[in-house]
Amino acid sequence: MTKLQLALLALLCVGLAPSTFAQPAATPEPEAISPSESGSDAADELSGPPGAIPAATPPAVQPPPPGFKPTGTRPEPSVEEVQQALQAAAAEPEAEEPEGLPLDELRVFAEVFGRIKSDYVERVDDRELLASAIRGMLAGLDPHSAYLDPDQYQDLQVGTTGEFGGLGIEVGMKDGFVEVIAPIDDTPAQRAGIQAGDLIVRIDDKPVKGMSLGDAVELMRGKPGSTIELTLTRDSLSKPLSVKLERAVIKVASVKQRILEPGFGYLRVANFQARTTDDLLEAVTKLKRENGGPLKGVVLDLRNNPGGVLNTAVGVSDAFLEQGLIVYTEGRLDDAKLEFRAGPDDVLDGAPLVVLVNGGSASASEIVAGALQDQRRALIMGNETFGKGSVQTIIPVDERTALKLTTARYYTPAGRSIQALGIVPDIILERGSLTLAAKSDLAPLKEANLVRHLEDNNGDDGDQPADEAPADAADADADADAADPKQADDKPLAAEDYQLSEALNVLKGLVILGQAPRASERPLSHDDAGAVTAEEAVMPADGAAAPAEDAAAPTEDGAVPAENGAVPAEDAAVPAEDGTVPTENTGN
Repeated sequence: MTKLQLALLALLCVGLAPSTFAQPAATPEPEAISPSESGSDAADELSGPPGAIPAATPPAVQPPPPGFKPTGTRPEPSVEEVQQALQAAAAEPEAEEPEGLPLDELRVFAEVFGRIKSDYVERVDDRELLASAIRGMLAGLDPHSAYLDPDQYQDLQVGTTGEFGGLGIEVGMKDGFVEVIAPIDDTPAQRAGIQAGDLIVRIDDKPVKGMSLGDAVELMRGKPGSTIELTLTRDSLSKPLSVKLERAVIKVASVKQRILEPGFGYLRVANFQARTTDDLLEAVTKLKRENGGPLKGVVLDLRNNPGGVLNTAVGVSDAFLEQGLIVYTEGRLDDAKLEFRAGPDDVLDGAPLVVLVNGGSASASEIVAGALQDQRRALIMGNETFGKGSVQTIIPVDERTALKLTTARYYTPAGRSIQALGIVPDIILERGSLTLAAKSDLAPLKEANLVRHLEDNNGDDGDQPADEAPADAADADADADAADPKQADDKPLAAEDYQLSEALNVLKGLVILGQAPRASERPLSHDDAGAVTAEEAVMPADGAAAPAEDAAAPTEDGAVPAENGAVPAEDAAVPAEDGTVPTENTGN
């Protein structure tokens, strides 16, 4: 029955029964009775509009619902009201019926399928056509839903597990050949002596020239235990080198670590695999062991991290949090509505954390950055992230194929959806490079170079002239550089990675200002009982050096008289044994 018919029937029913919830045996109040109904009996109330057929028996009177208050009876509809109701019902769209298969569209699909089979310039396999139709159907949803054929499904499993059968080399393209970027430690390639810079010219007698990098990688991967022969060229060799290798299970580490400066560590997460959380915990342990104790701060690098497994992103966030919400997801199905919370134990024991992100940080890396930002656990630096706030679920179709289907959106602890928005860093840090100034042949003038300068009374050997110390130090540095030429050619961190250098500077500032949640609970040096804590650095005790305003003005030659007994601001900052400097007394 259409809406038009329903509207007409409803109007007729209203004329037949003015009030369905009429009070039984109750006298209407005077103001509720319309002029047309006054003085009529009950039979007149049921007579309806002219032309209506009276009911044989009065309809059963239903009791009113709870809280119902009668407002009188509705007058009979006029001819104009009926016409307006019919016009409104005709203008409204038909009610949506339960969704079924659209038969017309299916007939169109079958017609197109048949036309391709009969008229296309080349014969096309039915399975290939259906697979292409499935791909197109998923591609029309969003950029991240897809149909995974056997090869794509296998590549996805390799990417998420981080394990595959291969040789263990990082490769790239150079002059049409495959160049070895670096062999991975403890792999067949590393044990066979393959070196960075080698060019692979043949793979099992197949020339690499003209081959794509993906095809070359596919040839080198294979079942563990199978053998492969590579033909390499090396600058130090006059003729090509043939190497036979046996493939093995290669585990790709998604986490790298190093010490930037004493006490400050660096963690790089390239992507989020199934083993990334364990790799991160192991990397933190190595940093502490290499540092010889707890870390003062860490830079977590998530730049150009495309994401990965959701559970791993939760695990990485949980490693730095002690409590609170990490992320929650919302979707149509109940299984898509999840909530993840942090457990106790912070692997850094509350040490300051700076997270580097950029436009290549997406999905799982945005979950980590958003959780640490909302929980005020880390300072986010860099550029606005990619903005992928959706969750994809891998749904196997059979043993060889699967669907990658978007099933939920994720939200940060503060309820932010970063879909198409991204994470905005706390400190915007544009990408750039630093060019070092050329070294000057003229050394800067220092106190030790002034005539009749005061000697240093802190040294054990007071007979050695102070101006000879710089020369000895320079000779020592020169000897060290000669012994290690690579060390002499090392660039400073600012020239190597400007953003990382700035993140390290901010991290040092957080440590000096005592922003670490637990920094004030323990001395900065475990060996020195009298070391200055972060709290004491911010609030000097009584009897501390006089503030800079009380310092005497320096004379023309730079010397500061001490008649008033004030300590110059330049000399007040006495660093503790661990190198920290109280902020109130630096005078800078």
